[in-house]
Amino acid sequence: MRRPVVLILCGGRSGEHEVSLVSAFSVQKALDSSRFESRLIGIDPDGRWVLPRPEILAQFADKPRELLLREEPQEILLQPGAKGSPLKLKLPSGQLQDLEFDVVMPILHGTNGEDGVTQGILEALQRPFVGSGVLGSAAGMDKEVSKILFQSVGLPVVPWVTVMKWDYADESEKWLQTIEQKFVYPVFVKPACQGSSVGVGKAKDRAGLHAALQEAFRYDTKVLVELGVAARELEVSVLGNHRPRASVVGEIEPHHEFYSYEAKYLDANGAGLHIPARDLSPALSQRIQQGAVAAFAALGLRGLARVDFFLDRKTDELYLNEVNTLPGFTSISMYPKLWEASGLKYRDLLTELVQFAQQDHVEKSQLKTSFSVRS
Repeated sequence: MRRPVVLILCGGRSGEHEVSLVSAFSVQKALDSSRFESRLIGIDPDGRWVLPRPEILAQFADKPRELLLREEPQEILLQPGAKGSPLKLKLPSGQLQDLEFDVVMPILHGTNGEDGVTQGILEALQRPFVGSGVLGSAAGMDKEVSKILFQSVGLPVVPWVTVMKWDYADESEKWLQTIEQKFVYPVFVKPACQGSSVGVGKAKDRAGLHAALQEAFRYDTKVLVELGVAARELEVSVLGNHRPRASVVGEIEPHHEFYSYEAKYLDANGAGLHIPARDLSPALSQRIQQGAVAAFAALGLRGLARVDFFLDRKTDELYLNEVNTLPGFTSISMYPKLWEASGLKYRDLLTELVQFAQQDHVEKSQLKTSFSVRS
């Protein structure tokens, strides 16, 4: 019996391009080869879909960050609705060859990967794919939109001010005063639609705030300024479709001033991981898990998400920080490690994600896509 082919999509036009490659290599290595075949497809920094040659993948197996997808000549064309496979491999002769696959696992992080853009393309390809659809992905990526949705179902969030790039360019003094009237320093400045702490800064005074805003506007035209909370950083992994379940609660202990991109990916000692989180009462752990599932439902998510919380060290007040719909997926990333601690091995976790994708696709394929009035 033919094993389903899982197409692992990685790279992308994103500030998290290299992180995605690391995740994808790890997923391909861990995927249960007795149940699935796997094929790695790259999206280069210009947005071109390519098929890396096996010898190239082998060469960079231990250093995926260094893989330059731009150098791959085997280009893939997308033809939604085409006879045969909707993915076509462009041969040197110019002819097109079907690229067969059954399920897509988009191991993409950040803009153009987990924000609904790629999910829209995958919906058009009419094949199962792992993770949330267009709306849930877009809502989860936009920190302002997700905060508003969380508030609508009674989930507490850190107070914030939204600043648009063009507004700040016209009236920077006004916006600085507005922020200072609402918050006491320090404050955190975040691009609305970035992940992995790309473009995030901590400001301790007005000069620092202006500099942090300018840096954040390099990555997004919409930026959030949040009240700085001296907090413990707690995380929960969520898995499922209709009846999602939550993992044990874990804790990130940054060794930098905050959990920056450098602390996450460049400094081997950038943070300590505590799984399960230390000194949490059973009642608080259950409250956090329930909040994670509620956040998952509020955004209409599917398959997986990592839900991050802040626990104020002074007041013990709990805040929902954000939801990551396609979290880091190396074997040492928090999402799979939390499930490992909950009794679900990395390989079995990947199998469940493929199965949830297939389940979701079957349900969607049973819906009508046309309407006719019968007399």
